Amino acid sequence: MERIPFGISQLDSIINGGAPAGSVVLLSGEAGAGSREFMHTSALINGLEKVDSELHDLYYGDRSADAVAPDEVHYVSFTTNESQLVSEMQLAMDAEVVDKGSQAVEFHDLSERYFHISPVPRDWYASETASITDLRARHEREDLLGTLGMVLNEVSADNLVVIDSLSDLVSATDEEVSWSDISSLVQGIQKAAHQWGGLILLHVNPETLSSVQHGQLVDASHGTMEFAWESGGSTRARTLVVQQFRGVLSQIEDEDIVQFETELGDAGFDISDVRKIR
Repeated sequence: MERIPFGISQLDSIINGGAPAGSVVLLSGEAGAGSREFMHTSALINGLEKVDSELHDLYYGDRSADAVAPDEVHYVSFTTNESQLVSEMQLAMDAEVVDKGSQAVEFHDLSERYFHISPVPRDWYASETASITDLRARHEREDLLGTLGMVLNEVSADNLVVIDSLSDLVSATDEEVSWSDISSLVQGIQKAAHQWGGLILLHVNPETLSSVQHGQLVDASHGTMEFAWESGGSTRARTLVVQQFRGVLSQIEDEDIVQFETELGDAGFDISDVRKIR
């Protein structure tokens, strides 16, 4: 089975090159624990291979024989535009990696649709001056999930797609977006991903969900990676646990791996240590 690289070298090397093609992976992480940096790194390192193979080899190395690079990289955000995302990435990663890697990433900014019916002033999220028609439409319901669906239909086949973030949809749950809509959306993405054949990364902060809602997202995804802070004595460590992942978890278990310790470096998210059963 073909694998799509996550762009995290040590992780990909353990799981035969990456995620099985057609996978939907939930990145569930506490604030600051590395889940956001994981998706940034995944997008930029996969993009970097398209524009600067030497720099890609320096920070990532060679792909596994079973791995196939995604044709394109797409980053979908509900609340942030491209320049804001790039600035955020530059705060944590080497500027050259961000500058070159982002050249091959197509950003999809859904913030105007997201904030359209909110009380947020229009000039905070849209550059154009509002017309009378715009002001009237502001009070009409916008189909945010339908827009996301159209974007995914257009860009997902054989590609890496990062969706940032399901937590934004959760905070928008009201008369326009219900929780059942979000749950059904993830189930639909999982079903369609088999035909698309790429890799979909869904980010969520579990602190924004109930345990039941989080469990529904886990069930609706092919794989779930949990990012958390672990305290021991006077130190804190970022950790990653693969909670469930069809076609991947068995390989991790065969290596007796219990948990990954992670760190953030110039190339973004990385694995610093592997904890095994003793």
